[in-house]
Amino acid sequence: MAIPKGKGRKARAEEEACKTLKCFQEWTNWSLKKAKVVTHYGLIPLIIYIGMNSEPKPTLSQLLSPF
Repeated sequence: MAIPKGKGRKARAEEEACKTLKCFQEWTNWSLKKAKVVTHYGLIPLIIYIGMNSEPKPTLSQLLSPF
């Protein structure tokens, strides 16, 4: 039985590991970019929402004014 020419087991395993690592890096970058956008547009509305539901209940103008 002849061994087929081409990549050996070790080379194939290294290639698979490289593909897996690249996929993981792409997924990580994608998720961090999405988290950055969510944080950027969601942080201030979240703070306002939490402030509006606190006791004593402030009005929106009281909540947004610096005094």
